[in-house]
Amino acid sequence: MTKHLLHFTHGNGFPAGVYRRFLDGLGDEFDVRSTDMVGHDDAFPVSDGWPELVAELISRLEAYPEPAILVGHSLGGMLSLMAAKQRPDLVRCVVMLDSPVVSGWRAWLWRFAKERGWDDRFSPAKSSHRRRTVWPDAQAGYQHFACKPIFAAWAPGVLEDYMLHGLMPHPDGVQLRFSREVETDIYRSLPHHLGTLVRPPFPVPIGFIAGDNSFELRQAGLDATRRLVGENFAEIKGGHLFPMESPDLAAKLTREMIARLLAAS
Repeated sequence: MTKHLLHFTHGNGFPAGVYRRFLDGLGDEFDVRSTDMVGHDDAFPVSDGWPELVAELISRLEAYPEPAILVGHSLGGMLSLMAAKQRPDLVRCVVMLDSPVVSGWRAWLWRFAKERGWDDRFSPAKSSHRRRTVWPDAQAGYQHFACKPIFAAWAPGVLEDYMLHGLMPHPDGVQLRFSREVETDIYRSLPHHLGTLVRPPFPVPIGFIAGDNSFELRQAGLDATRRLVGENFAEIKGGHLFPMESPDLAAKLTREMIARLLAAS
């Protein structure tokens, strides 16, 4: 049986390899491809609203022999949404993993903050721009992250995948592959126009899986997202990084959501 092609786009700061366990859970049913690191190709630089990052994803989809199922976590879900809106001919359906649509007064506030240069006050950029990026060796990097509650919640083996796929050599030891500057620029340029982008009807079926304890969802609100996806909404126990916390269950719910969306189409 021929597998449908599935393209996965990661969350900000995490190369696709960090999601190995989650993606392994999709591989039996789908031909899984992925974007390694968004924002690191000079041909597609980060800018306000991410138009070039969307163009990067579209360029990958154009190279495929068939329309793809798009799955994206956080940043990746929003890019998948925007790419599907621009080029629905390249997309079968979209599954957004904890990627809320910011609209209404929250979007207005975000636009105002960006215009005033206050974006660091309202986004994770306030932390990412000073993130430590260099350690004497991979074990030191591992210990640095392992003691933090957000990483301690990850499933066994996922932090090891982060060290394997997220580090590279540095003159003083090892450093993060995902540029701290790129990560911060992505946060600072979060789109404020998604509310208008998702006005119905949306051209392809779209679903959403939410972490039931996601701070990011509480901060962004879910009203616009629920209007967009309707009944194609599922919830999983965990926070914003649930694909790392519960990769097997997250993959199961993603497979089920894809089946629902393809049946509806």
